Amino acid sequence: MNTVLFLIPAVGLLGLIVTAFKSSWVVKQDAGEQKMQELAGYIARGAMAFLKAEWRILGVFALIASILLGWSGTLIEESSPIIAISFLIGALLSGLAGYIGMRIATQANVRTTQAARTSLAKALGVSFTGGSVMGIGVAGLAVLGLGGLFIVFYNYFVPEGATSTGIEMKKAIEVLAGFSLGAESIALFARVGGGIYTKAADVGADLVGKVEAGIPEDDVRNPATIADNVGDNVGDVAGMGADLFGSYVATILATMVLGQEISSADNFGGLSPILLPMVTAGLGLIFSIVATWFVRIKNETDSVQTALNIGNWSSIIMTAIASYFAVKYLLPENLEHRGVVFTSTDVFIAIVIGLVVGTLMSMITEFYTAMGKRPVRSIINRSATGHATNIIGGLSVGMESTMLPIIVLAAGILGSYSFAGLYGVAIAAAGMMATTAMQLAIDAFGPIADNAGGIAEMSQLPEEVRHRTDNLDAVGNTTAATGKGFAIASAALTSLALFAAFVGVSGITAIDIYKAPVLAGLFVGGMIPFIFSSLAIAAVGRAAMDMVNEVRRQFREIPGIMEYKAQPEYEKCVAISTKASLREMIAPGAIALITPILVGFIFGPEVLGGMLAGVTVSGVLMGIFQSNAGGAWDNAKKSFEKGVVINGETYYKKSEPHKASVTGDTVGDPFKDTSGPSMNILIKLSSIVALIIAPHISTVGHSAKADQPEVRIEKIEKLPPATEQK
Repeated sequence: MNTVLFLIPAVGLLGLIVTAFKSSWVVKQDAGEQKMQELAGYIARGAMAFLKAEWRILGVFALIASILLGWSGTLIEESSPIIAISFLIGALLSGLAGYIGMRIATQANVRTTQAARTSLAKALGVSFTGGSVMGIGVAGLAVLGLGGLFIVFYNYFVPEGATSTGIEMKKAIEVLAGFSLGAESIALFARVGGGIYTKAADVGADLVGKVEAGIPEDDVRNPATIADNVGDNVGDVAGMGADLFGSYVATILATMVLGQEISSADNFGGLSPILLPMVTAGLGLIFSIVATWFVRIKNETDSVQTALNIGNWSSIIMTAIASYFAVKYLLPENLEHRGVVFTSTDVFIAIVIGLVVGTLMSMITEFYTAMGKRPVRSIINRSATGHATNIIGGLSVGMESTMLPIIVLAAGILGSYSFAGLYGVAIAAAGMMATTAMQLAIDAFGPIADNAGGIAEMSQLPEEVRHRTDNLDAVGNTTAATGKGFAIASAALTSLALFAAFVGVSGITAIDIYKAPVLAGLFVGGMIPFIFSSLAIAAVGRAAMDMVNEVRRQFREIPGIMEYKAQPEYEKCVAISTKASLREMIAPGAIALITPILVGFIFGPEVLGGMLAGVTVSGVLMGIFQSNAGGAWDNAKKSFEKGVVINGETYYKKSEPHKASVTGDTVGDPFKDTSGPSMNILIKLSSIVALIIAPHISTVGHSAKADQPEVRIEKIEKLPPATEQK
């Protein structure tokens, strides 16, 4: 047991070593001429200034939250004040995950621009390596943090000879839940705050620069261009890094929570169901590192998307193969969880189902958001008749795009449950998230390429350079959308596992929607993603109005900007986005954290369970709809940069259909980069908060809880047990 247990954080440490090596390689690349470095410096300083300001606010929040958690841990026997320390470590590592990604992105952007002066292959090499620093770093931190803390808490709480299903092990796992709560809390604020920042700047750059002034959004004359490029880093990189770190941790934790309920006669002291999700994550990290070497192109005409797909598929296939041997090594042949009996082979099949679901979700999202596909083409065609029809087309595509992902998710839940019960659903989610390092590397390369194109435009480099960066950026838009679809899928499976854990810990035996309070909770839960999205989108709108007014003022009051004789006041636009994002991120974050607490303590665990069901279903649909609609709108706009044919006529930039597509992209910006990607954090954070407070609102007496029989929840499960199906 000790060997496997200590190998888990060792793999995480290996990931951080590889991160340092790749980061060093990126920094050694040529950063280009003085003008390029100067512009990159503006972007890096703006991003760091925002991150420091955000950390000051989140630091105060984390300190207050940890004190409250520590105090609550002293109130009942089943909790521990040590959860406060676990929370702080999770919050710290979540912030660090975002910092690692942002730091390398602000160094890789200008080096990608310089590499694009040579070839597309070299530009891809620099931008993807920069993205892989973030992906491997985030996964490495998660595996190291979870594995290391589990060793510490296991040795602290569990006496020699205790069983994995005893009260001591439950306490150790529940304290570890504080780590996930800290990670997800910081991720929510980072994602919402970064999303508001980047979209306020993006909207200002688009509406005034492109539509009114007729210049590119990345033109050096555009006052919002630096803020826009800073936003790519604080929203799509730092926010995304914290987001995926939290998702990764929550998924593994959910499986561990259910795993500690399994009584198994194995060679690891009954720990094998708890160790398996961490081992799977470690294997995924190793094979993601290996697969990064497969992302290569040789010629200018080679497909960047194909190269990325090869890397992604390689990591998935290698992880699936290795998981079989890990499952057979760790698990005994027969297991039982909440009355469902299954085998180790069934668990492996559930892992494969998770990998397949993640792959299919990415493929479906790519279809709905990629350039040249039918959905994006439909938005392009509707742009020919004006702004309104473009908006109608994008909304239609976004709504349609929810159907196939939900069918895939439903099939994944049914399939994984039929093989291994609720533990099968949880381990499927862990399998899906196992290759997070590769998924995040592919995702993070997009903002780097976007920044590289901005620097090329501002530096007025040759057209062939911008053509190469645009090629990378267009693919990056699609990979960003697929990454968000992947995260939403994991949130759905993870939330079901966390939901099942909450039901067990809280002591309820059923969630009866015939009861008026429970049905009311279901409706309230369904409403939360809508009001959350409303607050986030409205925040972008308010900040964007300030940005538009400032850009207009500079064009009006600073003579010589359009003739390159005067430099815009970039720092004022940066300040507008910074202040707005820090001010506006509080309300959405408070809703996600406070609502489950209020519902749980006022109305009890059964009503809270109804609320969680509503949040999960509504949030998954809203997340898919908003992310895909925004991604499709964005690539419809970008299609005009190469020229599109509508009814036999070719249209380019500055044409009327292009202006309509810019409007659609502007509407989609807060959808795809602020409210949409925040849905997966909202879903999981609600479930984690519910799990944390479950012992405090439990229907079972606290002092006698350890002596109670294991809670069965078959009443809320509609599928027959796996043993009846086989």
